[in-house]
Amino acid sequence: MDRLKKLEVRMLDAPDQQLSLTDPDARSMRHRGSGIVGYNLQTAVDVDHHLIVAHEVTNALSDRRQLTKMAQQAKTALQTNPLNVLADRGYCSGQELRSCEDSNITAYVPNSATSNNKAKGQFDRSEFHYIAKDDEYQCPAGERLIYRFTRTESGKEIRRYWSSSCPTCPIHAQCTTGKNRRVSRWDHEAVVERAAARLAAKPDDMHIRRATVEHPYRTLKDWMGSTHFLTKTLDHVSTEMSLHVLAYNMKRVINLIGTKQLLEAI
Repeated sequence: MDRLKKLEVRMLDAPDQQLSLTDPDARSMRHRGSGIVGYNLQTAVDVDHHLIVAHEVTNALSDRRQLTKMAQQAKTALQTNPLNVLADRGYCSGQELRSCEDSNITAYVPNSATSNNKAKGQFDRSEFHYIAKDDEYQCPAGERLIYRFTRTESGKEIRRYWSSSCPTCPIHAQCTTGKNRRVSRWDHEAVVERAAARLAAKPDDMHIRRATVEHPYRTLKDWMGSTHFLTKTLDHVSTEMSLHVLAYNMKRVINLIGTKQLLEAI
């Protein structure tokens, strides 16, 4: 118990309140509904040739802040401007989508719905349509939610809207358990709306993403076996991963152009 109490002090002092006694850089990651202690591997794969053009090993617990960084690395490696990027919903972040736009990167990312209203039988946020020219929302009952005030939340300017007609609305119970149904809007919400419109226009792009980026992961895991990474600490794991990526890309290029042309290019 004395030993555990000392470890607890060290754990609580850590920025993310995690402590791994086997590998100090490893972190507990969400994995198939539970958790696994390891690292978060990021890759950017070229759609045309299925080469891994950029990769990075991190111990970040989620992908939400990785989109712009990986897209910029891919943009540099491919020497292309602009760049289209496909990513799964784990990368969805309004701030990241905005950063991509600022870097001339067009991102196709599904929105990660965080509301459980639909599961409760209530109207989802998507049922409220924004009227840009009036800066108002229209609700499913046809009423207008008008702008009320702005406040800062987690460094973002959030505008709040609601209607005074909510308490007497005939479908009030389908909307909220409170007095008024309030809708929040980020100052740069238009960035998220443009991203949603792009994806709606090209729904098959997510099939392309799965067929592109997931294949190298499966191949690398087959090579690595059940033990996966053999080294410890972030620097060593990053080096190990770079060797795997180099081997994967060399075999891929040999399949594309042959050994002779590869040697000539080198």
